[in-house]
Amino acid sequence: MTKRQHFDSSLGELRKQLIEMGEQVERAIEKSVRSLKDGNLELAREVIDRDAGVNAMEEQIDDIGTRLIATQQPVAKDLRRIIIAFRMASDLERMADLAVDIAKVTLRIGGEPLIKPLVDIPRMAEIAQRMTRDSIEAYVQENVDLAYKMAKMDDDVDLLHSQILRELFSFMVENPKTVNQSLLLCFVSRYLERMADHATNIGESVVYLVRGKRPDLNA
Repeated sequence: MTKRQHFDSSLGELRKQLIEMGEQVERAIEKSVRSLKDGNLELAREVIDRDAGVNAMEEQIDDIGTRLIATQQPVAKDLRRIIIAFRMASDLERMADLAVDIAKVTLRIGGEPLIKPLVDIPRMAEIAQRMTRDSIEAYVQENVDLAYKMAKMDDDVDLLHSQILRELFSFMVENPKTVNQSLLLCFVSRYLERMADHATNIGESVVYLVRGKRPDLNA
């Protein structure tokens, strides 16, 4: 195997790990919000327990990339591919942590009836899942157009977040007994909004990879 073939093989392993990590994060988002919606404490604990696996994947990506830089001394776009893999793994790991935070909210609510059926929070979660999937695909395909779509989806999440906060504040004003749960649901909305920001960061990294300049898609 030539030096270039070895490098390409290792890059392929990096991509494979990122794809798998993205899939794990997608599942964590879906399960954490479903645990909240259904009051499923067992599912919430599963999300928390599986987080260690995501952390291990980030470490593996770091190891592969570090070894590539040390042994292959890549330059230009090849070096950017590795650096961006580090950034993406960090963003994905943080998204998984936020899913854990949502699962912990489920445990804090403890199976009590929700103050209202959840509609917008699951909608935010669906967008965050799609952003996760699309951001990874943008990296694999080096697709700038798909990366820029992160900004529009992030705006949609921000609008839902604002709407949820207004609604929950109204609940708290009208019925002080809802304050504790309303605040917890505000946190969940904030966690999902942050997830969308991290997915948008990945979109920015893809644009930087392809064009060598980093845009601000969160503006």
